[in-house]
Amino acid sequence: MINAKCKMQNAKLAIGNFAFCILHSLEISMNTTIPPEFSDTLEAMRAGNERILAALESYGVAYEPYPHTIPAPLERGRAAARAFPMQGVLKYHGLCDWASRIAYLPSISVNNSAAHTTTCVEFSPDLAEDSAAIGGTPAIGRDLDRIVQTLDAVRGLTGVQTRAHVSSRNVLQSRVAGKGLGTSASASAALAAAALAALYGPELASNRRFLSCFARLLAGSGCRSAAGGLALWLSYPGLSHADSFALRLDGEGQLDQVRLITVPIDSRIGLKTESAHHDAPQSSLFKSWMLSRTDEIIECLDAIRSGDWRTVGQLAEMDSMRLHGVTMSGSRENKLIGWEPENIALFRMCNDLRDQGVPVYASTDTGPTVVFITHRDHEDAVVSAINALGLGLETIRGQIAGPAALIDPDEALVEIGG
Repeated sequence: MINAKCKMQNAKLAIGNFAFCILHSLEISMNTTIPPEFSDTLEAMRAGNERILAALESYGVAYEPYPHTIPAPLERGRAAARAFPMQGVLKYHGLCDWASRIAYLPSISVNNSAAHTTTCVEFSPDLAEDSAAIGGTPAIGRDLDRIVQTLDAVRGLTGVQTRAHVSSRNVLQSRVAGKGLGTSASASAALAAAALAALYGPELASNRRFLSCFARLLAGSGCRSAAGGLALWLSYPGLSHADSFALRLDGEGQLDQVRLITVPIDSRIGLKTESAHHDAPQSSLFKSWMLSRTDEIIECLDAIRSGDWRTVGQLAEMDSMRLHGVTMSGSRENKLIGWEPENIALFRMCNDLRDQGVPVYASTDTGPTVVFITHRDHEDAVVSAINALGLGLETIRGQIAGPAALIDPDEALVEIGG
């Protein structure tokens, strides 16, 4: 009944949208999955979330309300967006609700200008089915399924059935793509922004909280990529879709002097992030990682707001070790070892540089790609040290990047090659 009304014209369309939004608001208030083996963490994680919200309020970090009304869908529409990959600071693995991609614990990351994803989405009644091309290659299987899941969520806001074509490309500054660069996050954020704007117009896509919720659906970290800068993702088992969102923490130029030096390294084992998400919660270290997170989020928030980039770097390096420790201990039989031999040399290099008075911190996410966090005054010294290792590694100089943003679709298609 609601879907039929949403397809009507003029006054009938308005009535249909109003009716569907009431149903939708009830739906998003419902909590998501709480795995039974993690029910004992719920009270502590919920209390931690409240402490984090109070800390945000004390610093005046504002965020938008989740919208209660959705514009009428366009009969046909096209939009494009650009988003940047992120590098974890306080990281995450594991999804307690796979459909909504709700994480077990909150996390913080930094957007990285070393690459970006450009995506164009076109909804048309002329299309019989959804389709997508990534880097000029048609998407199939799991890749297409994840894209369609986001499109379905966007359509589900009003019950419209219009199909879409998606064109997307990851634009790199290196010969090697590297595993762990964070382009799945930028792809997710760019897709969500373009899809929302194409079907409902740019105003809805400009609500950062709303956008980050939908950017979460292809890759959880996409919500932070959508928010930009140093971003916090609020998450714990049972949290509702509307309350598991990301918001930017650095908004006043506190960290403009920070430089990110990316060393892309491919995974020789063909590491898949989804495999790490499955393994990590089985580790005996996982719950202690969860329960220590609130204090570290608040410490990191304090550091970001005061411009203390060294503490941010220290936390990122420390949590890189813990992330991989948790992942590697998720199975007794088949250990998921995401690092490559180059990683050991790079980690030791950081220790050596710090002994020499060069502050630099190494960060890795799922995979061997390393992002070094340092100050612009030390950027050249870090690059020279990497080159001096003689490992033939590329270095990409970058800085903290902004949020997902809508761009001209024609300009996007030129870059995508579609």
